[in-house]
Order: sequence, then structure tokens, then C-alpha cells
Amino acid sequence: MNEAVTVPIITLLSDFGLKDPYVAEMKAVILSICSETCIVDVSHEIEKFNIREGAFVLASATPYFPPGTIHVAVVDPGVGTKRRPIIVETKHGFYVGPDNGLLMLAAQRDGIRHVYHVSNPKYMLPQISRTFHGRDIFAPAAAHLARGNPPFEFGPEIQDHMLPEFAKPYVRKNELLGEILHIDDFGNIVTNLSAKDLEKTGIREGFTLHVKFKGETLALKLCSSYGEASAKEPLAIIGSSDFLEISINQGDASKAFKAKIGDSICVSLNY
Repeated sequence: MNEAVTVPIITLLSDFGLKDPYVAEMKAVILSICSETCIVDVSHEIEKFNIREGAFVLASATPYFPPGTIHVAVVDPGVGTKRRPIIVETKHGFYVGPDNGLLMLAAQRDGIRHVYHVSNPKYMLPQISRTFHGRDIFAPAAAHLARGNPPFEFGPEIQDHMLPEFAKPYVRKNELLGEILHIDDFGNIVTNLSAKDLEKTGIREGFTLHVKFKGETLALKLCSSYGEASAKEPLAIIGSSDFLEISINQGDASKAFKAKIGDSICVSLNY
């Protein structure tokens, strides 16, 4: 098991919102099993059923938590179907949630060690709702992890967990192929290409990039700050979440380039 923090930490992310009692019910289950847990809300305002957005927010927040933190994420349009509840053990902590790709962007960045299918009823509530696995499976599993139960007790290890396309950027010759993962409130276009992905093709800050998306090609300098570009000038930058972003200094890149989440993107050096 990962090195434990002094007080167990469980984070929660969901698309539940805060109007309904769902988040409180999950917290009640966790505290009933492991009362000394520190519960941190990452977000409950993920767009309904938007797995990609949930994955991005989760991957952005989790690197800053202490080793051994348990992350519960529930954006689960397939609840009640044959999709599996899983625990992902990484080098840094644990992820608990549905096997629908939601956990994998964050878990891959942490370094996946094992993935387990949560199937042992000992670590679930006695009655399992068809519509609320967050309360009945994921919350109790997280709480039992926080109490020190090893993850292999929760069910068999699996190798065929889902890895969504947005977690799989790849290299073609000297090009990086990915997609738009997120558009923030400033209109910055966040891709799924990480700083490490860019390093694989020799891309460094100060270089000029060919960026192809939406049927056009932009020549953008990879800047270290927005201030390196003039006002209203487009640029490329590694954002705070360590992903490549296409931005306009003091402007809205998503509107200027009519970009949408899920659009494909190709990046290469401008020789």
C-alpha cells in the first residue's frame, strides 16, 4: 500500500451539484465507516455526464495532494449497467470510481500499479441501488481503503480497464496527435498533450509550433508566459495543469478559432 498520510484524505469529484443530498449522503457513508477521514471536495459542478471534463479536472487537482490520498470520482452515465466499479492503485495514491475512462487521465500521470474490480460485498453497503453507486459502492470502498484495507481484498485485479481516446495522445513521425480536452473560462484551449509529450518530439519553450485544428494551421510560439505575446496575439503555452494550451493574450482563443472540446489537434515543430 502507498505510504499513508497521518490523517486519511478522501477527495470527491462528481457531476451531482449541491442542490440535492447526494454529496452529503456519500460523505455520511464515508464518515460512518472511517470517522477520522478528512474529506476534500474537488468539484461537484462537472457538466452532467461529461466524463472528459471530469477527467481533466481530476487530473489537474490530484497531483497536489499528499501521497496515499484516495480520490473518488463519479461521473457515471453507465451506472447500473455492466460497467465495473474499480480501484486504481498508483505510485501516488488511489482512485475509486467507474470503469468508464474517468479516472485514467489522472491515474496514468501518477503511474498505474494495479487496477482492481470492486466486487467484494464486504466493502459495499448491504443494499446496492441501481442508480447511486457513488454512495453504495465507491464511498464505502474509499472509506475502507482509508481504514487500511489493502486494495487486492476488494476484488480481482484486471488488465482490460477502459482507456479513453482523450487519454491516448500519440506520435506520428514528428507530429503529436491529440485533441482538445477542455476550454476554460478565459477561452484558453486546453489540449491533452502534456509537457512530457512535447519533450518526446524535442519541443521546448521558445520554439515556434505548427498547430493544426479546425482545418487551419497556426504558427505559434511556445511561450513561458502570456506576457511574451502582445495583447490579442495568439500563443502556445504549457498551462498550470501541465497541458499544452492555445491562448490569446487578453483574448478568447476558443471563440476566435471556433474550437470545441473533442476537436482533434496536431502539433509539430515549425522548421
